[in-house]
Amino acid sequence: MKRVCVFCGASEGVRPVYADAARCLGAELVARGLGLVYGGCAVGLMGVLADAVLRQGGEVIGVIPEPLVTRELAHTGLTELRVVGSMHERKATMSALVDGFVALPGGLGTLDETFEVLTWAQLGFHAKPVGVLNVAGYWDGLRRMLEHAVAEGFVRPEYAALLLFADTAGDLLDRFAAWRAPDSLGSAGTPTAAPSDTSR
Repeated sequence: MKRVCVFCGASEGVRPVYADAARCLGAELVARGLGLVYGGCAVGLMGVLADAVLRQGGEVIGVIPEPLVTRELAHTGLTELRVVGSMHERKATMSALVDGFVALPGGLGTLDETFEVLTWAQLGFHAKPVGVLNVAGYWDGLRRMLEHAVAEGFVRPEYAALLLFADTAGDLLDRFAAWRAPDSLGSAGTPTAAPSDTSR
């Protein structure tokens, strides 16, 4: 494993614990020699995380769609900033650069990105680990939602189990290091372009 993609908010949230968790994740990535790939923003948890990695000499690659460069305040101090044409290209580019995906607390964009790569895993487009850092129970509702979807027959248990939950960055990255995709899913490789919505 060389790089990890992290999805997270362009806001820091209302509690300092979220930014603290982003800094801890950044430190853990650098300690393990892992590069960071993220959405390229300079503010919110995105900026906190990127700055934490950069301060300790780690690699940070940002990927941001051109229309959002000004709106999302693109970070100008990264190892590399890739400006792409669309949100779909952003997701596909990040996926191609990394060996796993982490979601910190975030909003609709974070949910969208996390569920997209989780769906790609379900469909066998990649065999990379996908996990959420459950800071202060932020993702407890997501866990309950998945359990409900399984109970109601809309999600198979093995698909729900593709999303890893951990309370600390160290635990989550340990689980990433040990990750082996279920044989039943197979793998079609990393997509070079985001699958169309009809693939869902």
